[in-house]
Amino acid sequence: MKIVKNFVLDQKDSKPIILDYYCSELSNKMPLIIFCHGYKGFKDWGAWDLVAEEFANNNFIFVKFNFSHNGGTAKNPIDFPDLDAFGNNNFSLELNDLDRVIEFILNEKTFSNKIDFKKVYLIGHSRGGGICAIKASEDLRIKGLITWAGVSDFKIRFNENSEEFEKWKSKGVKYVENGRTKQLMPHYFQFYLDFKKNEKRFNIKSCVENLKIPYLIIHGDKDFSVKKEEALNLFSWNKNNSISIIQGSNHTFETKHPWEEKYLSKELKKVIRETISFINSI
Repeated sequence: MKIVKNFVLDQKDSKPIILDYYCSELSNKMPLIIFCHGYKGFKDWGAWDLVAEEFANNNFIFVKFNFSHNGGTAKNPIDFPDLDAFGNNNFSLELNDLDRVIEFILNEKTFSNKIDFKKVYLIGHSRGGGICAIKASEDLRIKGLITWAGVSDFKIRFNENSEEFEKWKSKGVKYVENGRTKQLMPHYFQFYLDFKKNEKRFNIKSCVENLKIPYLIIHGDKDFSVKKEEALNLFSWNKNNSISIIQGSNHTFETKHPWEEKYLSKELKKVIRETISFINSI
């Protein structure tokens, strides 16, 4: 297996993107999967390395990356040393980052020489699922979409009619504690302003309704971070969609960070198995 870790994708006037590339040693062309992490996530979270290896062992090219403003850096892609970048993140930046990764992987010969360009797929976890749904609705290069515990609505998460929202608006920043690192992570009000400016584009419902490609929704029935009802909404918005509810599974499919086991949870193993089966059926 060929593994490239922490490749730095630079672009003038933009923050770098750090990505990982996993590929089997087979000589034939293979499907490409690009994976997007979620809120307060990163490419090396929990069992994501094992996930990448599992897909590569099943003859997929698997690329995962850190969004440029997720709070990590090239020197420390796992934790959140750059909280100012985290606070300045928004959906526009994440969509632009995903486009940068797709463009690079499909056009850089070192990485693209084994790709079957008719088989390019996106997988998004949690908030990353919403980003992938928007991108898949816009980009004809994407041939299939899979979301794992994906969100169905960005707007409701702002709680626009709440006292908390008004405080955020007046102060220009709010803080959310990271349960693992205990950091107070800033969210600048620009995040909401970017959403309002692009609200039509960021409507996940309309994006899913307009999808012309196969879409698989996978969700745990014990997910208390993104409720199962969101998965049911995603499923209902397009008659071509498929859905799989993983029984007894939480938001991260019974894994956590750090994940020190050498194997996947049975729930995440099932997620991968169903994802592969779905892709092979397209």
